[in-house]
Amino acid sequence: MKIRLRLKEILAEKGISQRELARRMGVRHPTINHLCSDSVDRVYIRTLEKICETLDITVDQLIVSVEDDESTDK
Repeated sequence: MKIRLRLKEILAEKGISQRELARRMGVRHPTINHLCSDSVDRVYIRTLEKICETLDITVDQLIVSVEDDESTDK
């Protein structure tokens, strides 16, 4: 099982750009760009809290678990 951030999809649903979210949160745009990528391997809890507060979402809307193809039996 892998854990994934749905930030890119949520921003699209809300019509907010990565740059706009960075501005609202007071963080650098590259930080948000990285969190929208599939290569995130760590993130601060405070950053997750700030994202959820800024976007008015819950953490369970932001973080999802996905099946890892390598861990499934075929």
